[in-house]
Amino acid sequence: MTSDLLAPLDLAFWNIESAQHPMHLGALGVFTADSPSAAQHAAELLATRAAAVPGLRMRIRDVLLPVGGAARVPDPGFDPLDHVRLTGPVRDFHAAAGALMERPLDRSRPPWEAHVLPAAEGASFAVLFKFHHALADGLRALTLAAAVMDPVDLPPARPRPAEEPPRGLRLPLPGVRPITLGDLTPRRLPGLLKGAVADVTQALDIGASVARATLDVRSSPALTSRASGTRRTAGVALDIDDVHRVRKAAGGTVNDVLIAVVAGALRRWLDQRGDGSEGVEPRALIPVSRRRPRTAHPQGNRLSGYLIRLPVADPDPLERLRTVRTAMDRNKDAGPNRGAGAVALLADHVPALGHKLGGPVVGQAARLWFDILVTSVPLPSLGLKLGGCALAEVYPLAPLARGQSLAVAVSTYRSQVHYGLVADAAAVPDLDRLAQALRDELAELAELAEAEARKRVAVE
Repeated sequence: MTSDLLAPLDLAFWNIESAQHPMHLGALGVFTADSPSAAQHAAELLATRAAAVPGLRMRIRDVLLPVGGAARVPDPGFDPLDHVRLTGPVRDFHAAAGALMERPLDRSRPPWEAHVLPAAEGASFAVLFKFHHALADGLRALTLAAAVMDPVDLPPARPRPAEEPPRGLRLPLPGVRPITLGDLTPRRLPGLLKGAVADVTQALDIGASVARATLDVRSSPALTSRASGTRRTAGVALDIDDVHRVRKAAGGTVNDVLIAVVAGALRRWLDQRGDGSEGVEPRALIPVSRRRPRTAHPQGNRLSGYLIRLPVADPDPLERLRTVRTAMDRNKDAGPNRGAGAVALLADHVPALGHKLGGPVVGQAARLWFDILVTSVPLPSLGLKLGGCALAEVYPLAPLARGQSLAVAVSTYRSQVHYGLVADAAAVPDLDRLAQALRDELAELAELAEAEARKRVAVE
């Protein structure tokens, strides 16, 4: 097994981390227990299977070249028992997950953990997976987690054409893909120069879009937070059929509906806690994967994003959905490589040493760029099991950016939509109120959408 140099965005995630703002992803899976010893058996299985997964044996180490760079390298002393832990019985999976999510991963070991949480009543258990964002993005984390679950029959993957390795000396230049001696021929130089100009143009376009996005910011103090280092999590399971009913009656995509539900829930939550929603339009970062479907290689993060203003101030749920749909359509038309949401692509234009030295500064800039993260994590439609115990619920958990109080992640699994909420525990002591607001918002949106659909039918 050889080392794997971190891609620029991986390196950025590794360097912006701090003790109060750990950069790990999480997923809280709830399983039905088929015996009193199901949780212990699950922990033993996870440890045994983790030892056989190469990606889980990789730690991150600094390298000499490029200066400031780092790579994933095999850990010769890897012990899965350092990463898989069985806790005592817990009464509230989300309360336990919040306490565990605030703890940074051990950077001297492969940066991942799996905590098995047996329920106090014994009818279920949960597993909290934590993966550092430099080790895996959402799709890669899903692949690693699936590797320690019970085997399932998957559709055959399409073979990928083998890529011819670059020949000759590699010349890494900031902002430009690595160049080989084979590129330095008269025939290839025009294309190389054209690509470099395109890279610079893209960087300028993204930079200008970010500057425009900071103008006339209309967020809420409730979405900002001083770094307390504490975390609170909550989960909400909604019926996917309700989401589809809204989509069919009001238009848009499932993702449009899920984002609109967040906007409406924020409105309810702000009004209930006394902060008020009048004039509030927080900037939401919607990450976009640049991976090809059913592909988790290469290991590095392949992310861009869309930036939209959530219509929290609008009192009409259906109008909020239309606003979200229009904003998302506009972003999709422009593509994931343009606009303020694509700022993650600028990581490719920064040399490794720049990431190492500037990481702490960049980590503090998230609040200037966006107000809340709303991310979607894809999950397989197949039923997953661990030790024969069925996975009933799974709540994705996103890292919380510095200066922000709340992050929202959402996944669709089987017949349900699962929202995973991560908040600064000191800034958001009422996270359960926001969770209830998500339920109430979808219920009202579904009722209004169906009523409007009935009116259209009556007119026709």
